[in-house]
Amino acid sequence: MAETPTVHPIEIESYRILAERVNLSDRPASHRPMIERMIHATADLSFAESARIGELAPTRLFDALAAGAPVIVDAAMVAAGITRYPTQCYLPRVPVAPEGSTRSAAAIRLAATEHPKGAVFVIGNAPTALFELIELHAAGAVDPAVVIGLPVGFVGAKESKAELWASALAPVSVTNIGERGGSPPAAGAINAIVRQVAATQATADRPTERSSPTAGVDGADCDGADCDGAEGSQRKEIS
Repeated sequence: MAETPTVHPIEIESYRILAERVNLSDRPASHRPMIERMIHATADLSFAESARIGELAPTRLFDALAAGAPVIVDAAMVAAGITRYPTQCYLPRVPVAPEGSTRSAAAIRLAATEHPKGAVFVIGNAPTALFELIELHAAGAVDPAVVIGLPVGFVGAKESKAELWASALAPVSVTNIGERGGSPPAAGAINAIVRQVAATQATADRPTERSSPTAGVDGADCDGADCDGAEGSQRKEIS
């Protein structure tokens, strides 16, 4: 992950437009890359106001990714958007929903049994997966490094994200207010930090090399927008 991807001119232009339209100066500096990436991936400026980032989340996410922590996703669409870092999706191991539950919730429960401490959970589709993760944490069954909780939809998405922010996981969470969300912003939030880790590792490997003038811009991370010709993602579906 030490190789820093080349920044495509389309992406540079996208970030220039984003900077003209959104002012994130009131946000902590460590939060801005994730919010910018969420907006870039969706062209949805509302994330500038709706995004919620726990005070420990940026540092915890950076440290977890730098250490090679497992990244658990709730759906293949989220995995497809997370570039340059392997992911694990447990949904194929739950072909049928348990009675009274959903496949997504059962998959998160299974992931939690195999990764009870220190994993990064990225939920960009299913509210039931996020509800399950919150419940498991409250019961002491799982202790994530970070939770990126951005499910989307009219049923349960808004409520699950509000519950996440009201829970003990809030300091290590990345989420937003409302029904909007989905795979692109969820993948975008983690890609922002993947990019930071890669840049830091590349600098450590080449201490005399000057930083790129676009080092603050995410490179070929195809999480949902302006990614012509970018490389495909790494992903691992547990089957």
